[in-house]
Amino acid sequence: MPVSPSEPMRIQSRDNPLLKELRKLAQDPGAYRKLGRVWLEGDHLCRAALARGLRPSVAVFSESFWPRAPVEWAQGAIKTVVVDDALLAAGSGLESPAPMGFVVDLPPPPALSPTVPTVLLDRLQDPGNVGSILRSAAAFGFGQVVALKGTAALWSPKVLRAGMGAHFGLQLVEGVEPEALDALRMPWIATSSHRGEWLHEARLPMPCAWLLGHEGQGVSPALEARAALHIRIAQPGGEESLNVAAAAAICLHASAARQLSGGA
Repeated sequence: MPVSPSEPMRIQSRDNPLLKELRKLAQDPGAYRKLGRVWLEGDHLCRAALARGLRPSVAVFSESFWPRAPVEWAQGAIKTVVVDDALLAAGSGLESPAPMGFVVDLPPPPALSPTVPTVLLDRLQDPGNVGSILRSAAAFGFGQVVALKGTAALWSPKVLRAGMGAHFGLQLVEGVEPEALDALRMPWIATSSHRGEWLHEARLPMPCAWLLGHEGQGVSPALEARAALHIRIAQPGGEESLNVAAAAAICLHASAARQLSGGA
């Protein structure tokens, strides 16, 4: 059932402060840190946020979409606005602009949890890789992702889109210095393309922290030296190495499968 078009505030000026904020959030990867909010563009991210019980600060709809907007999308927000189609599209970060989105307040920065199964990101640069790893972490029961300084911003628009809603089911800790990792009370497992046990033969501890490194340089030597276990993935096809996001999915699934089978 569509909502009544008489309820929201309407915006028709490009200079409206909310539209200026949306443009910053959509186009500047670090804007969320200054503004304390993120822009969830499109229905998939918005549905994921609502499913996790998040209440948007603002629900934003294009003029043409508003008469068809589901009631719960508007009623779930503190404030609802309707924006001229062209103005909303002009600030979009997507090739095909979405007709709606939510502004969501960032949760308070969490403290690093010592015992929650964790993924450690060491200076990963590609937002698509980072978002994909967040999806794998959420799917395979790794509730915490810790990004060391130099890693792509976890709440940036591209990482949000690649994460497809995984953000809202994870504890995300970013901008971490290596010394802070001393708080983790679990073994680290480092991925490697050239040394260590084969993943399919290894006895994987749980909980654990999987350590994933920079796309070109890999895990830093200082962090790799702290790992209790080094793992490599069998590649009978002969490729030199896997994309880090693909490797992460394989490793995290292996941990989940070992746990489900009782560690056998």
